[in-house]
Amino acid sequence: MSTAARLANEAAEWSADARFAVYYAPSRASGWWQAGSEWLGRDVENGLAYAPPQPDTLARSVRELTETPRRYGWHGTLVAPFRLADGVSPGELLDQARRWSHQQRAFVLPVKAATLGDFVALQPATPDGEAGMRALASGALSTLDGLRAKPSAADLARRLVAPLTQRQRSLLVEWGYPYVFDEFRFHMTLSSSLDAADERAALVAWWQQRITQLGPLVVDNAALFVEPAPGQSFVLWQRLSFRNVEVEKQ
Repeated sequence: MSTAARLANEAAEWSADARFAVYYAPSRASGWWQAGSEWLGRDVENGLAYAPPQPDTLARSVRELTETPRRYGWHGTLVAPFRLADGVSPGELLDQARRWSHQQRAFVLPVKAATLGDFVALQPATPDGEAGMRALASGALSTLDGLRAKPSAADLARRLVAPLTQRQRSLLVEWGYPYVFDEFRFHMTLSSSLDAADERAALVAWWQQRITQLGPLVVDNAALFVEPAPGQSFVLWQRLSFRNVEVEKQ
């Protein structure tokens, strides 16, 4: 079967309301992909399930603490989930996304574990790293914007109920998501919302130790993730490799 035919067969199984997202996903060969997939309990690329590690400092199970991010899989958002515009096929999205990715240069991203609101996430450890991820996300969004369906009036009304600044409200209306461009903050979610500060602190401490072992992230690819039908778990559909150049350190 040709690649085009295989992609068409995959897409034929998805709902008309399928959503797509461009995420950063560590290389399959990296320790970071295995570590994050095990932590969330599932590998969204090959469908394997894992029993997450269980730090001694946690009273509750990791599986309980990671219920929300498990549905989305191990990733950092570059372009938030969206539906395709009328007349746009998944294949067209893949072609455009690949053209964008082939123009990107790989780089190394030092990271840290931190609390972000009431959840725990990996974040860039340096201002240069934050700026690099913001530029990457902004370029992907601008490139693919013409392929996404605009939010319906009902969707906008529902999302505008959230406590947003005027700038974020304007971005939501224009780009379908409030946390883009200057409002973008790259992160890779490690937990659901957690009320207990001591629980968040224990997760941060555990992951800081893992970061020491795993080292920085290598940003050498992105990936197209798909939510096949509303409410279903996201899966990694296609990886988007960056240019095959020597990795540039931050």
